[in-house]
Amino acid sequence: MIELSTHLAQDIVARTMRIIPFNVNVMDAHGVILASGDAARVGELHDGALLALAKRATVEVDAASSRLMHGAKPGINLPLVVGGRLCGAVGLSGEPAAVRQFGELVRLTAEMILEQASLAGELQRDSRYREAFVLNLIRPDAGGRPDLEAWGRRLGVDLRRMQVVFLLELSASGANPGLADDEALARLQRLQLALLARRPALLSATAGPHELVILDVFEPDARDTDRVKALARRHETLATQVDALADELAGAAAILTMGLASSGTGAAAVSYQSAQAAARIGHSRDPAARRHSYYGLALPVLLSGLDAGWQAAELRRPLALLGHERSGAGLLHTLQTWFACDESAAATAAALDIHRNTLDYRLRRIEALTGLALARSEDRLLLYVSVLLAPL
Repeated sequence: MIELSTHLAQDIVARTMRIIPFNVNVMDAHGVILASGDAARVGELHDGALLALAKRATVEVDAASSRLMHGAKPGINLPLVVGGRLCGAVGLSGEPAAVRQFGELVRLTAEMILEQASLAGELQRDSRYREAFVLNLIRPDAGGRPDLEAWGRRLGVDLRRMQVVFLLELSASGANPGLADDEALARLQRLQLALLARRPALLSATAGPHELVILDVFEPDARDTDRVKALARRHETLATQVDALADELAGAAAILTMGLASSGTGAAAVSYQSAQAAARIGHSRDPAARRHSYYGLALPVLLSGLDAGWQAAELRRPLALLGHERSGAGLLHTLQTWFACDESAAATAAALDIHRNTLDYRLRRIEALTGLALARSEDRLLLYVSVLLAPL
């Protein structure tokens, strides 16, 4: 429902008087002049407008009748109706015969301005409602809130479908080393609006000044037998759109991280948490990367919760033993590279630019210091977990 404000009335006057050579008045639903090309008339009660409002029809006022009416001058007054609701009137000052031809043009222009304002207001309210839904959906307790399903139905969102959260952050660079919270938030919100225009089905919310949460709810294509590859394609498609918008509207590169995809009321909350962990680990491992995914970092993300307690201390103990050695940092780097090369001796030696014999010596030294045998699957797994839990 549109309310004819002073601001909108002034906008109508300014726009219409640019195209017609007569004074324009805009009155509210009570006949009070809100805006006029003649500033002295603002605030007056206009009897001609009251008649037009009462009759819901055009009223012409000639010179003779204007003298008998309060606040009226010769002219024409037309009611403004938006969405079937009478919200005010517009008047043109001048002899009726001269201004009559412009009356319908001015009325249509005024109603168009009011309809656009009404639509913008509805979109803004809908956007806030959708954003509140997303923020509630990613809360840790979302799985225990059946009201979210009803909320989703009102928005046309079926939480039984697949859901995946993308975390969008703006990267720092030499030209843009760091943004203040208010500036970062403003840029993210510009990105959010532009993305909504291109992908209206996406739900999004700013979860902080540097973090935009994007929720994609979809029905998987039955033809996609490889679920992870299908998700990677969704990630890449969205990232391509976000990159173009970030460059144009934010003046910064965008980092887009994909969380775990699943269905149900608590799915978005889990996806959000996994995206946060994947972003944190991804940034630490490859600061230059602009794409991160839970599916590329699943094990370290799953293990990231083991950061306290005696179990975590035991899992980290092998690397702690390496730390007692003067060459411990080099041995750790060798072990990390060996795992990164899928335990291939040739690939590891090439990556480290060392001889195979040197690599063999280092691996034997790691076994001696940790008491773990690399040929034994369980020991190898324990060492791998220890590497993953190493401080980033």
